[in-house]
Amino acid sequence: MQNIGSKLFGLVVVALLAALIYATVFSDGLGNAPEVKVTTSQGQEITLSKPMKPVLVNFWATSCPGCIEEMPALAEMKQELGDRFELIAVSMDYDPKEQVEKFIQANPYPFSFVMDTDGKIAKAFGDVLLTPTSFLIAPNGKIVYQQIGEVHFAQVTERIKQMSPQF
Repeated sequence: MQNIGSKLFGLVVVALLAALIYATVFSDGLGNAPEVKVTTSQGQEITLSKPMKPVLVNFWATSCPGCIEEMPALAEMKQELGDRFELIAVSMDYDPKEQVEKFIQANPYPFSFVMDTDGKIAKAFGDVLLTPTSFLIAPNGKIVYQQIGEVHFAQVTERIKQMSPQF
């Protein structure tokens, strides 16, 4: 009986290792960015599935303390890396438009704000409900980083530098 149990355990371990190897070697990472177009503060339209340079999409809300707390650090990262990437802060559809506009006017951060008034952007990214939630999209349209909670700035900065060595 004990021999059957150890063989069954060994089979489960082999199956898990095979699944892990398959996911690591053959999977598409975190998947492709959705077919979403956003317009930056400068009026530039970006197709997130084909962004041409790294894009950090950050879902936030004025009622989210963690979101508000990380905004200055996002601004610092944008100032440090400049044109190496785009940073798009997407407000959630439940956030009152007037409240978002008031926040943006009071905090002129050096990145683009987009209001997701109908929730379509959050839905396209897998029904984002929690804020902050961030996605780093590579120039080829692959999502290479996803974080629910505050951004891990050192990790994201390094990934952006790796994806934009020409700057």
